[in-house]
Amino acid sequence: MNKPTLVVLAAGIGSRYGGLKQLDTFSPQGDTILDFSAYDAIQAGFGKIVFIIRKSIEEDFKLFFNKKLEGKIEVEYVFQEVENIPEKYRDNNRQKPWGTGHALLMAKDVVKENFAVINADDFYGKEAFFVIAEALKNIDKNSTNFNMMGYVLKNTISEYGSVSRGECRVNDHGFLTGITERTHIEKINGVLNFKDDDGKLKPILEDTTVSMNFFGFTPKYFELSESLFENFLENNYQEPKAEFFIPLVVNHLIVNNLATMEVLKSDARWFGVTYKEDKEYVTSEIQKQKDQNIYPENLWNS
Repeated sequence: MNKPTLVVLAAGIGSRYGGLKQLDTFSPQGDTILDFSAYDAIQAGFGKIVFIIRKSIEEDFKLFFNKKLEGKIEVEYVFQEVENIPEKYRDNNRQKPWGTGHALLMAKDVVKENFAVINADDFYGKEAFFVIAEALKNIDKNSTNFNMMGYVLKNTISEYGSVSRGECRVNDHGFLTGITERTHIEKINGVLNFKDDDGKLKPILEDTTVSMNFFGFTPKYFELSESLFENFLENNYQEPKAEFFIPLVVNHLIVNNLATMEVLKSDARWFGVTYKEDKEYVTSEIQKQKDQNIYPENLWNS
């Protein structure tokens, strides 16, 4: 049975957070959120971690993680840069990366097995890694049967500003029928709202299933998404803020019957940092998990 790979999206700039969230620490032991994801992945039976980063943070990133993970799991690094696109689409005015869908394509040459993808700055919970690892181990790597971890919207928002989430439509059999990237969800006067394409606020139900970019794919995903990215660039390469999101790919595959996606559930508690003010809450929640012996006091030296 092939062990799945964990692909970590860690090339973000963290403009709303005001710094490099990927390497910020949230415990007296100096744990990043990513330390817990790596620890959970190893426990759940993943065989390799692929970090997608930027060249500018390579030295700091490797200094932080290589020693911790050495001998515990295979590690590879790939890079997402603005210019990592076909030459005819390169736009010198582009300042920010092309989004999560572009980032994931950077891993296609090093990932040949079923894989999960996560954000570096989201705490997904131990059980979620075990659930998705088990599912990935039982899927033929040539199939287009994908999966994702679903979370409840009200448990994934920040008290300090808007967040981006993939709003999921799920049928009675637990399969995704569509996903829409909402780049602005915010609680206003006690009510959750999102901004539509015209910038108008509309209410959204608190118990809506959302994606937190915790997907399970086979290698088939890469060939399916590569052509979509080419089409995206054809239409958007001169747009300085256009982004190619993984949910955009997933939605296209689902609505065109090119793939299926089972929505997996777990009781794992998600939390994360979008704004600097989120740090105190996340630090407190991590300490609670250590106090309850869900994690050892020292992750890598216990």
